[in-house]
Amino acid sequence: MSNVINLASEPFRRDRAALVASSALVALLSLSLIVLASLWITDRNTTADERALLAQLQRRLDAATKEQNRINVTLRQPDNAQVLDRSILLNTLIYRKAISWTRLFADLERVTPANVRIISVRPQVDAQNHIFLDMTVGSDSQENVVNMLIKLESSEFFGATEVSGVLPPSQTDPLYRYRLSVNYVQKL
Repeated sequence: MSNVINLASEPFRRDRAALVASSALVALLSLSLIVLASLWITDRNTTADERALLAQLQRRLDAATKEQNRINVTLRQPDNAQVLDRSILLNTLIYRKAISWTRLFADLERVTPANVRIISVRPQVDAQNHIFLDMTVGSDSQENVVNMLIKLESSEFFGATEVSGVLPPSQTDPLYRYRLSVNYVQKL
């Protein structure tokens, strides 16, 4: 057995792999620092542009708000308030009359089976100007009405359907009567 004797003033160490890995890590971290710095500068410039655009839009909004307030003051004067109220009333009536009964019944005809009768239809407009129909339908069997409800919900003109009441046949009326509400979108 021989003993290895190192006569060098500094003993041999295997540090090359650690130095290469450290150098690679330093290079990678330096590269990521450069990328992050460039992203920060780009973001800072973009933010400045967006702030300028936001300030411009805010000035335009303020000008439009001032103009709207000026118009509202003019419209709310006693002489003009009556004309404004009448105009709002007439516009509301015109919108409600814009529901075409011919188109409504044509759309209902597409989804109503032959053995279902539409007893009454009452279109209504809610505060958001959505149209919904309050209807009463009748049929000699419940399956026919259920088929109609399925067709209503799958139609492009009608939406969610809600059944609010069912009356079974009586001695004077041989039909099942369903009272239902359905959303309606009239294609003009």
